[in-house]
Amino acid sequence: MTVENQRMLVFVGSYAEESSNGVYVYELDEQSGELTRLNQISGLKNPTFLNVDTPQCRLYAISETVAEDGTKRSDAVSYRILPDEGKLIETSRANALNGPSCHIQRSADNRYLTLASYHKGSVSLVELKEDGTIGRVLDIQEHKGQQQEQKSHVHSSFYSPDQRFLFVCDLGLDTIFTYRIDESEGKLILQGEAKVKEGAGPRHLVFHPSGKFAYVINELQSTVTAFHYDADKGSLTEIETVSTLPADTQVENGCAEITISEDGRFLYGSNRGHDSIVVYAVDQQTGKLETIQHVSAEGKHPRHFSIVPGGRYVLVVNRDTNNLVVFTRDSETGKLIYTGKSIEISKPVCVWADRF
Repeated sequence: MTVENQRMLVFVGSYAEESSNGVYVYELDEQSGELTRLNQISGLKNPTFLNVDTPQCRLYAISETVAEDGTKRSDAVSYRILPDEGKLIETSRANALNGPSCHIQRSADNRYLTLASYHKGSVSLVELKEDGTIGRVLDIQEHKGQQQEQKSHVHSSFYSPDQRFLFVCDLGLDTIFTYRIDESEGKLILQGEAKVKEGAGPRHLVFHPSGKFAYVINELQSTVTAFHYDADKGSLTEIETVSTLPADTQVENGCAEITISEDGRFLYGSNRGHDSIVVYAVDQQTGKLETIQHVSAEGKHPRHFSIVPGGRYVLVVNRDTNNLVVFTRDSETGKLIYTGKSIEISKPVCVWADRF
């Protein structure tokens, strides 16, 4: 199917009670930038992060649950995507983590899901069956600080470009932990770790398309750390750390999402408080960053954003102003321009887009 015949579908996760709509499906008109709601689903408590498997037409979401003893748990929930209708059909759900989850990731070979718990300080390895439904919890790793006052807050997990390693951002311990998966045992094996500045709070990570560099956004100090990536060892070595804020900014701020353009020329991060998207130019030889723009998020608390495939649009979800905002992106300069298009969604915190 040609690009012209495909639909650009947009999926949004949010803070929501189980009885309320929590996941939304839209179509993005790539000519006009208009968004049209196609579907919404309830039955999930705080489906704040999603993962979309476009080739298999599957979507994975997290949902908070409570165990018999009253402790908080998380389910992973799978859906079949019906692109022609924009509908989601639930296909499975199962316990997937020993605490409330804030992030869900999927391996490229569709064998595993990994879930992260900020409050529990844990990451889980979950089996995916051949039909895409949720299988068993294979392993859970709980992080502990070396000192009693250090408390783990695992925020996310990301696979290396070659899928050999899993990088887990621990905001509380200021560490990116590197794991490999022992497939015979179904275990996460600690491979190494990379530290950021004390108190920085690493939240999310993205790899450069070349595989030579990785970038971590630090929530608590409003910075981005650039790393050299050694693919053989799975190790990160710091290049530099730069601010996400304009010079002399005094506003209280915390960062959230980070992503990179398909050509690797531009890196983007979100500021919650300053309520902006920062744009950096990436030096392709050194991996260093040059700040080229701060653009208003056109709302408050930009929790997450996505560059739409093809790179023409960027979608930003602002949790505290309940809106999803459409920007155009200049592929030559990397800069964003607000289109004037903003739609209302209750407490949105995650947005994905892809062609089907």
